[in-house]
Amino acid sequence: MKRRLKALLFFVVALAVWEALFRAKLWSPVLVPSPFSVGRYLYEAALDGTLWDATVVTLRRLALGYVSGIVLGLPLGLLTARFRAVRDTLGLVALGLQTLPSVCWVPLALLWFGQTETAMFFVVVMGTIWSMIIATDNGVHNVPPIYARAARTMGSSGLDVWLRVMLPASLPFIVSGMKQGWAFAWRSLMAAEIYVTILSGFGLGNLLHYGRELNAMEQVIGIMFVIILIGLLADKILFSPWERFLHRRWGTEQ
Repeated sequence: MKRRLKALLFFVVALAVWEALFRAKLWSPVLVPSPFSVGRYLYEAALDGTLWDATVVTLRRLALGYVSGIVLGLPLGLLTARFRAVRDTLGLVALGLQTLPSVCWVPLALLWFGQTETAMFFVVVMGTIWSMIIATDNGVHNVPPIYARAARTMGSSGLDVWLRVMLPASLPFIVSGMKQGWAFAWRSLMAAEIYVTILSGFGLGNLLHYGRELNAMEQVIGIMFVIILIGLLADKILFSPWERFLHRRWGTEQ
């Protein structure tokens, strides 16, 4: 409770300082609006449904591409960990492409798929899959070899060792990879929505882009706050509890 109160106090003081600096006219209100104007925009956008509709569109795109990236990346990561030839080829490609900035996939997606939902899907998958491959590979290689030897001694072999021993033992690392993949997928989608306009559904990135086009800084900053809030909620609700449980369950808690 004390930690939450301290965090709340910090944000209240930050908003008060922001408002005080705004009233001191240290910058143009066109460039940096007051916190009240940002709050008013968010309230009005939520009231007329614009904010909720954009959030739903963005989260739907994110969920579809993110889950697909995990489904593809997990088995590829296991193959990378199992076979040296795959690790020396696909593993190297994954390591290189993970360092590629998310926005670099957007021009390629536009050329291949045009202004379509498929372009969005492709960018999000590319933001997720490489992190999953690397995390799964690292997770398997951090499992103590005695686990696999003990399983073979008790009669397990082949695929059974991987599904019942190696995969569960590497879950803490895989969840960390999923968390990192979420961050990359989130950034990829925002970049895609800023550059790709699909009339069938405007997402948060589109609202951010149109706020810039209209020079409506309260809209730009307001949408940035929403994007940050969604990222924090995803970490606190989805990943952190699961990550803590697995590290505690497997005895890897720091």
